[in-house]
Amino acid sequence: MPIRILIADDHAVVRSGLKALLQADTDLEVVGEAADGTETLRLAEALHPDMVMLDITMPPDNGIKTAKQLKEKHPELIVLFLTMHEDEGLLHGALRAGAAGYVIKRADESEILRAIHVASRGDIYVHPAMTHALLHRPVTTEHRRGLPAVVLTRRELDVLRLLAKGNTNRQIAGQLGLSVRTVENHRANLMGKLGLVSRVELVNYAEENNLL
Repeated sequence: MPIRILIADDHAVVRSGLKALLQADTDLEVVGEAADGTETLRLAEALHPDMVMLDITMPPDNGIKTAKQLKEKHPELIVLFLTMHEDEGLLHGALRAGAAGYVIKRADESEILRAIHVASRGDIYVHPAMTHALLHRPVTTEHRRGLPAVVLTRRELDVLRLLAKGNTNRQIAGQLGLSVRTVENHRANLMGKLGLVSRVELVNYAEENNLL
C-alpha cells in the first residue's frame, strides 16, 4: 500500500513541484492539496491521509498550530514539516507539536523522499542543517519535567510505559492488540510531543514523571 500524502502549502508552485516529485515515487500517493490551515484540517478529516506535509508559515494562524490540531484529532497521522525556516525555536516547536520530521525546502529531492520514508516508519527525521539545534540545545531534564503527562493520549501513555520497561515494538503491539506500524507511530508521536530524540530519553522521561 502506498503512503497516502496530503500536501499543505499556501504557494501553488510549491505544491505543484512537490506533487510532481512525490508522484514519481510508486510508494507514495498524493491524495489532496491544501492552501491554508483550515483547508488542511478539513481535508485530513475527509481524505484520511497517512501523512500531511505541512508548511510552517501558512495562514490563517501557522503550521505549528495546525499540526497540534491535526494530532489532537488524528493521533496516528504523521506530520512532516517542509519549510524555508532554519530556526531552532521553530524546530523545537514543531517537535513538541507532534511532528515526525522537519525538512528545509532547499533540501535535495532525494532527501525530501528519504524524510518521508523515515517518518513513515515511525522515526524522527531532522534536516542535517538543523541537527545542531538538537545537539547545542538539547531538551533538558528540567524542560521535560515541565511538560505534563496529560499532553499524551491514553494509548501513548500505554506505549510509553511498555517502552520504558524494555519491551520491543512487536511485544508492545501484541500486548495492546495493535499493529507494529501503529506502535511505531505512537512512539514517533511521543518523541515529537515531548521534544525527545531517543528511546533512552523516553525511558528517562517516564522515570522522572513517575509513569512506571
